[in-house]
Amino acid sequence: MRTISRWLQETAGGLPRQYWYLWCTTLINRVGSFVVVVLAIYLTSERGLSEAFAGLVIGLWGAGGAVGTTVGGVLADRWGRKPTLLAALWGAAALLVVLGLMRGPVAIAISALLLGAAAEAARPAISALMVDIVPASDRARAYSLHYWVINVGFAFAATAAGFVAGVEPMLLFLVDAATTAAAALWAAWVIREPVRPHTAAVPTGTGLSTGDNSLIAVLRDRVFLVFVGANLLIAFVFLQHTSTLPLSMTRDGLSPSAFGSVIALNGVLIVAGQFFVTWVLRRLDPTIALVIASITVGIGFGLTTFAATPLFYAITVLIWTVGEMFQAPSNATTVAALAPAHLRGRYQGVFGLSWAVASFLAPLLGGAVLQYGGKAALWLGCLGLALAAATIHLLARASRDRRVTQLAAAESAPTLVAAAHS
Repeated sequence: MRTISRWLQETAGGLPRQYWYLWCTTLINRVGSFVVVVLAIYLTSERGLSEAFAGLVIGLWGAGGAVGTTVGGVLADRWGRKPTLLAALWGAAALLVVLGLMRGPVAIAISALLLGAAAEAARPAISALMVDIVPASDRARAYSLHYWVINVGFAFAATAAGFVAGVEPMLLFLVDAATTAAAALWAAWVIREPVRPHTAAVPTGTGLSTGDNSLIAVLRDRVFLVFVGANLLIAFVFLQHTSTLPLSMTRDGLSPSAFGSVIALNGVLIVAGQFFVTWVLRRLDPTIALVIASITVGIGFGLTTFAATPLFYAITVLIWTVGEMFQAPSNATTVAALAPAHLRGRYQGVFGLSWAVASFLAPLLGGAVLQYGGKAALWLGCLGLALAAATIHLLARASRDRRVTQLAAAESAPTLVAAAHS
């Protein structure tokens, strides 16, 4: 019992109260996130739209997210973390109701685009808040715990969405809007805007400018862009699980219920095992963790080439889920370490943009490869992309570590560094 208590203390103990307030905000928001789970089914079965148009609407949601995460990152730095978070949550709550009321295809498409922008604008603010609140030594486990609660909320929402839709489809939008509004109310009540620098001293030799507070400053950061590029590759691979994986299973004669059972293992393993992974990550260099994650994800998706039964597909899902569990917290830790303090929101926004771009393009590219190249070309191609991402992480480790060390030193002694630039 004492061992379990010590393990829990190492995993979750000592984190700031404001972090737990933010953690609860995510939980409240995620337990009602019904719409994103069943949107495609809702559009085809309730609104009578074609599968192609439903895919377009979901793509527009992703396109809106690309805009939202970029704008949200800029606003988080200029306007503030808390105001940006609250505006995004309130906007998403209102647009959820609007989307549920829309009937015409054009109105639905526009509403989905705007909702994607509002919903994703909250992400950079949340991530920047965690960096501001949590000391660097505790960020890996803080991000792991946050990733865990996201999956707990999603698992609950995915399970409950079918029951809610069976009562009344409009309830999906109303309950989702209500939990989003409740998250906004909770955040407004308990979360404080952190004190943060509007400018920050940065060390010479990094290619970063102290006085440049624009989004262009992020786009000039080659060390960070290499990291984002590697993440984009792995995002193309990972996001096949919601697009081409069910198509691949259908080609093998497996039912939609088989896909549902197999993909559910992803959430079950994350909820059950993320605490253990948190313990492991505390003992690993973040870049090495990303290399391991990329290889594991690649192996899992690559083995799908040979899958034909639910059991084999389940094994592949379990393998790449382990990689996902290593990747998500390590990504967040790396973004936090590479971002100068005065640009954290923008860095989080640009990083989120890589996922938004992949969410739009991955289904299109994956579907085309599956249709014209076949199953082996798709899944072995995924293995190749994942190994390329692992190689990029490994080759970039020295420059990345050097940048992290320089930024940490500059932020711990801002007066001295500022004097050196004067």
